[in-house]
Amino acid sequence: MSIIAKLYRTLIPESIRWKVIHFKRKQEESKIKNTILQHYKKNPTNDLEINEALDFLKTNDLSVFPYPFFLKYINKAIEVIIDNENGFPYVMHFGKKLYFKKNWTHDHIIDAYRFLLAEQDEQSGHCYLTGDYTIVPGSVIVDVGAAEGIFALHEIENIKHIYLIETDLEWIEALKLTYKPWANKITIINKFVSNKDDEQNVRLDTYFSNVERIDLLKIDVDGAEQDLLKGADRTVSDKVHKLAICTYHKTNDNRDFTKYLTSKNYTLSNSKGYMLFYFDPNFEAPYFRRGLIKAQKNK
Repeated sequence: MSIIAKLYRTLIPESIRWKVIHFKRKQEESKIKNTILQHYKKNPTNDLEINEALDFLKTNDLSVFPYPFFLKYINKAIEVIIDNENGFPYVMHFGKKLYFKKNWTHDHIIDAYRFLLAEQDEQSGHCYLTGDYTIVPGSVIVDVGAAEGIFALHEIENIKHIYLIETDLEWIEALKLTYKPWANKITIINKFVSNKDDEQNVRLDTYFSNVERIDLLKIDVDGAEQDLLKGADRTVSDKVHKLAICTYHKTNDNRDFTKYLTSKNYTLSNSKGYMLFYFDPNFEAPYFRRGLIKAQKNK
């Protein structure tokens, strides 16, 4: 981080920085939205789900989830509570405390939690658990890229053990608080999951060499999924019953992961609809990407 950037973060309160970022983002999003609409005006598609998304964009702001279901979360009332014992903020998520980073403002948390709720809506391209794809009671779960830990919190009572893998130390602090009531069934791992083993990285094949079965492996590692799979070949081949992997970070991830998991004898399905991951510096036509693959091992 440059000296100017450090001074900016020191002198300007996080609440003001967040508003500035939000304003700039809105301006940029408007440009991206118009680019997408112009592209498909010149290059029409017969894909019904893409056309539904395009109809949404014509009358709404740009969204990662460009479908009507997203609208019910935009102004959803969210209460942010500060824990008097430790100063950390949290929201109540299905009766459980979901903690966020200590330095986040109320507005930041509200926006983030609204997005998380939309992300896990059953109509979302990023929804992991649906009616036919669930966490079975007594499961061993591995959550790679846990972040705030919302993925498994709703089902924590049914889980036998969960490994939460996260590299961000600020999220680690929040995760410990969120999962404190279930500390006996939680293992938090502060490493990158990759295709090598060193002080900062670990391969799944190494870490889970003595684990017989993983009932559900969830993977969301901000575009590092390819390297993760290279270090998890034995685990994916022999130990994982269900696997959910994000495919929206890079243009060809859905194609590449489909080929890989099919070769490992999994039955695959995509989540509903598409996503617009416009945060990718390589975001380009055709723009729309599938959110994730849900895979189940064939017997």
